[in-house]
Order: sequence, then structure tokens, then C-alpha cells
Amino acid sequence: MSSKTRGYLFAFLAICIFAAQDAITKYLGDRYPALFITMIRFWAFALFVFCFAASSPGGYRRAVQTRHPWLQIARGLLLVAEIVIIVFSYVHAGLAMSQSIFQATPLIITVLSIPLLGETVGWRRGTAVLVGLIGVLVIINPVDVHFDMSLLLPLAASVLFALYSIATRAVSHEDSAVTSLFYAGVVGALAISLIGPFYWTEVQTFDWLALAALCVCGTLSHYFLIRAYGLLPAAEVQPVTYFQLVLNVIVAVMLFDENLTHNIIAGALIVVGAGLFTIWREHQLTKRS
Repeated sequence: MSSKTRGYLFAFLAICIFAAQDAITKYLGDRYPALFITMIRFWAFALFVFCFAASSPGGYRRAVQTRHPWLQIARGLLLVAEIVIIVFSYVHAGLAMSQSIFQATPLIITVLSIPLLGETVGWRRGTAVLVGLIGVLVIINPVDVHFDMSLLLPLAASVLFALYSIATRAVSHEDSAVTSLFYAGVVGALAISLIGPFYWTEVQTFDWLALAALCVCGTLSHYFLIRAYGLLPAAEVQPVTYFQLVLNVIVAVMLFDENLTHNIIAGALIVVGAGLFTIWREHQLTKRS
């Protein structure tokens, strides 16, 4: 299996787990404060990365070694801020609408990867990203959308996650996936622990199971995403994330009774087509090489 194939496999696994994670987050976000949910999730995340670092080659000593300490710390802060905002977004703007707007992230990353990472983006990949963005606009149906402040929440989360993704790609050249995972979990847990305890809430017995599932999904999804960025340029990973929108729309309709309109179906088809074209194009280039 080539490195590009493994990179796409890691990206696809991350997207599938992200979709399950979003469904659980929407369920819990309707019942508990966003800061409380995020704090529990990052506590479990930090526990996992401590155990994972201890069992990895070199243990803690190697896990904490980084040539980009401030950038790693910034990654943790960006990630925890993005998660808090997206939980608010799912509650106030809805899962389908939030994810539709959040899909502007690939375009932001593609633009930022040029000056910040020095990556080159060919016209075919650039076109695929733009076509995917058009599909997102079709889903949003901006002609009929009445703007309100809640739509700024997923947009802010999109910018934060784009910066987190760029930073992840930057550190992956010299830092291992274990190191990146360690800093994301520990820094995020420390940051949210300064605020989260003030929002502690009594949890129903069944919802503890949902919180546990959320913690597992959050850990695995970000680990797979880090591995994907270690094998692929940021501009190649992002078109694959369009599949998450399709999964989220299905979940929003089936579990949360959100409306499935013709523009959502048409936009989803455009998004999937853009992602499939990008994967096919990269496969052809790999074969030629």
C-alpha cells in the first residue's frame, strides 16, 4: 500500500468517526453546556494520550520532544476553542446547516497552505475544491436563508479548524503523530479545565454512555487525521472531508428530524463528485509515477 493510499485511508476513517462524533455532540449539546461536554471529552483525550505516549517507543521523554513547542501549544488551544464553538453551533444553527457552512474549511486551508506551508496547488485540485464549495452553497441555498448571528458560529469554527489543520501539517514534518496527539490532548485539557468546572452539570446515567462514546470518537478521529496529514499535503486531505457533510446530513435527517430538501440532495451529489474526482486524480498520478 502506497503512502498516498494509506493517507486517504486514514482521512476516510477520520471522517467517518467525525460524523458519529458530531451526532453524539448534537445529542449532548441539546442537554448540557458546551464547555462541560468539551471538558469531559478532553479529560478522556488527555488520559488516552498519556497512556499512548507511555507505551510508544521512547515513552514520555520522546513524546514531549518537539522542535515547535509554541506551535504545538497553539494547536491544542485552537482545537479546544473550535470544539466549544462547534457545539454551540450544533445547538443554535442545527447540525446540517452548521456542517454545510463548516465545509468552507477546505477552501480556507487550500488558500492558507500556499503562504503558510509553501505548498503548490494544481489547477485540477483547486477546481475540485471550488466545485465542492459550490455544492456546499447549493445545500445552504443562500437565496432562501435569512441571516442571523448563529450562522457566524460555524464560520468561526471553520476558521479555527483551518488554522489547526495548517499547524498540524506544519509540525508533522519533524514531530511524530504521538507528539502531536500528546500536545493536542494535554494542552486542550489544561485550557478547558480553567473554565469547564464552572459549568459542571448533573448527568443522566444513559448520557454517561454517550459521553464515553464521544471521548472515544474524539480520540480516534484526531489521531487518524494527524496520520493523514503526515502522509498527504493539506490540499489533498481536505476534499475527502466533503464526505463528512453527506454523512452529517443523513444523521441530521434520520436522528434529529431536520428537513432534507432538493437543494441538499443536489449539493451533496456535487460534493461527493468533487471528492471522488480528487481521489481518482491522485490515484492516476500515483500510477504514472
